[in-house]
Amino acid sequence: MEALAEKLTRDYWHLVAHRNELVNAGDYVRLDWPLGELVLFNDEGAVIAFDNLCPHRGARYFTDHAGNGRIACPYHGWGFRGGELRIPLRRTFDEAEIVGAELNTYKTAWCGDFLFAGIAPKQPLADQLGGVAQQLSDISRQIAARRDFNACPWNSNWRVAVENALEGYHVGAIHPDTLVPLGLVDDETIFEGGGSVYTAHITDERTRKGLERIRRFFDIDYAHDGYWTIHVFPFAMLSSTFGYSYSMQTFFPAADRSRSWFTSRLLTSKIKPGAEDVLEGFFDSSARLNWQVFEEDHAICARVSPLYDMAKSGRYFANSEVRVRELHKVLAEL
Repeated sequence: MEALAEKLTRDYWHLVAHRNELVNAGDYVRLDWPLGELVLFNDEGAVIAFDNLCPHRGARYFTDHAGNGRIACPYHGWGFRGGELRIPLRRTFDEAEIVGAELNTYKTAWCGDFLFAGIAPKQPLADQLGGVAQQLSDISRQIAARRDFNACPWNSNWRVAVENALEGYHVGAIHPDTLVPLGLVDDETIFEGGGSVYTAHITDERTRKGLERIRRFFDIDYAHDGYWTIHVFPFAMLSSTFGYSYSMQTFFPAADRSRSWFTSRLLTSKIKPGAEDVLEGFFDSSARLNWQVFEEDHAICARVSPLYDMAKSGRYFANSEVRVRELHKVLAEL
């Protein structure tokens, strides 16, 4: 892994889950990230983050992306429950050798109902997020459940993927049938905590009126009436249209600098009782649209040569790439 990616991974908090993905004891989410596989787990009410490796022989505890289960190694039965490592036939081991045996856990912190994980973050989460902390907290309170989970390796450097997510200059060429029909027009861009908040309004009248009509089915009190995306520095994005659902994306660096670990989750906002069936098709279509957009993004990001120097000075930025320009500046200062 390149030095910058290693520094960002080590020194910063990372958005990894929402509380409603980990409601019940045994609920878990598994993500690929720079150090291997990260598991977020509800351990009898306490949410923990740890390497997906049994400390005995390195077997993986979980292979699905999400679900409900026990931390129990299928190889020799080593498990973890109630904050304690459980070792079958412990008396057959030399106690002096296993006294320090434990899961490799990471730090966790909450911003509202959003969960962050960190290795050795240099500052408290609130300080890292700056002014965007309150927005993230308010958004997190609107979210009811996870609807869709999409994870795959991308054949591009993490920085290529993040920069692509930050600019609209490519939309006309890459997303003619998915994003172009929305007719997005920029409203405002605010830079916070190394990341940014971008809002736009939808000029396609049919789409906008359709979205306005279904507002009555939702029970939300904090949203932007248009398109809204937040770059949670360094590797996460959170985007929404009208606040009806949120796409939470992470672009984690991989050991191979020409690849990255992509994950997206569609998180649905709170809906009014009895409206579940009415919105079923809407959420399904939102998930399909997101998948298509991400496939289009992956395809073009994979075309960016690994020989292109993302960190060089004198790169070219269009006016619609102001967030890329600012990210380039932030990373250069690091």
